[in-house]
Amino acid sequence: MGEGFELPESHHGGEDDPLVFSVSITISIMAVVLAAVTLMGHRTHTEELLRQGQSSDKWSQYQAKSIRLHEAHGFSDMARLGAPVNKEVGEELKTKYGKEVEHYESDKEDVSKEAKDLEADRDLAGRKADRFDGGEGFLEIGLVICSITLLTKRKLFWFGGLLVGAVGIAIALTGFLLH
Repeated sequence: MGEGFELPESHHGGEDDPLVFSVSITISIMAVVLAAVTLMGHRTHTEELLRQGQSSDKWSQYQAKSIRLHEAHGFSDMARLGAPVNKEVGEELKTKYGKEVEHYESDKEDVSKEAKDLEADRDLAGRKADRFDGGEGFLEIGLVICSITLLTKRKLFWFGGLLVGAVGIAIALTGFLLH
């Protein structure tokens, strides 16, 4: 059997380059932060979609209650027309459908408020997701700029990548501050 695979040794003139170590650690930390920001962005987009679905359901319920309210108004009008023929039954039907009209009017307003609240939650989640997405973009650019340091051995790229990554972190953190 073979002896296995050996990695070639690097030759740096006898000493390790401290810049490579520092940049590698920086890139590793930025990659972990990038993963966390990406995860938060995905979860926040999922929350946004969930709130949109819930809001749509509430508006459908609002529409159904509006239709029922319209029907109750119609039946109430019919009961008023029939009231002179049979006063007892007419009054009973007017009372019954009058209560239904009140019920659907108040229910409709409650459902409307719930739908608007869900839309506000959806919009907030969208704004948060945009912040996480922006932070993710800057962190990715920062990672690429830092990695150029490993090729060029110029600290300017490292500092530039750190700066761009810090901007990405700051943008992502504002996603947590939105209320």
